[in-house]
Amino acid sequence: MNSDARKTMTLDVKKTMTLNLSESEMRVLEELANKKDLSKTAVLRQALRLYQIVEARLSAGEKLVFEDEKAQKKAELMVL
Repeated sequence: MNSDARKTMTLDVKKTMTLNLSESEMRVLEELANKKDLSKTAVLRQALRLYQIVEARLSAGEKLVFEDEKAQKKAELMVL
């Protein structure tokens, strides 16, 4: 088996974890899952991918900005 095949197989291995959320955090997760018609697991996976992308771009010196074109306002999001 070549190294590319091993990498692909490694990425497909799923791990199980227990996550303790407050009632309000669980409510938000359930609302997002329902709104997007996704499982809670899928919402969390998407959130992790998004956070990974944001972190990489911030580390590269870029900024994360929200823009309201109608109100002509911009707000920079600061991530810890």
